[in-house]
Amino acid sequence: MITFIGEFNLKADAKGRLVFPSAFKKQMKSSDRDQFVVKEDLFEKCLVLFPMEEWERQNSILQKQLNPFNAKHNTFLRGFAKGAAEVVLDSSNRILIPRRLLDYAGVEKEVVLAGQNGKIEIWAKEKYEEIFSGDTDFAALANEILGGSLNSEE
Repeated sequence: MITFIGEFNLKADAKGRLVFPSAFKKQMKSSDRDQFVVKEDLFEKCLVLFPMEEWERQNSILQKQLNPFNAKHNTFLRGFAKGAAEVVLDSSNRILIPRRLLDYAGVEKEVVLAGQNGKIEIWAKEKYEEIFSGDTDFAALANEILGGSLNSEE
């Protein structure tokens, strides 16, 4: 799995196209640089952009762990794929995000692409800034989540 490193402020054009950062492209395998799946995030009002290889890997994991004949599993699978669309880089290194997805995320013009493990989050700039301007104490959060779970060599 690729770890995307970086955060980029971009502007969406009137058609919903974003210039894909060359730094992200350099971090990808050459065979996986043109095709992506973009979808609604499961937890936040943002979008998630997966390279096609990672999208297929995620789906493979789900197929092994979930039973589509189980109603709860099927509901999760439906939610996971909700709003998904295949997008490709054009000759100018842009991706065209469907308007319905941009509307879901509240993207009008200014956008932040934030690298994550295996994916890139696409945020309306003002929503992304709200996350880091709030009262979240990341040190306390890290301690709560990871405090007792790391293996240490003593």
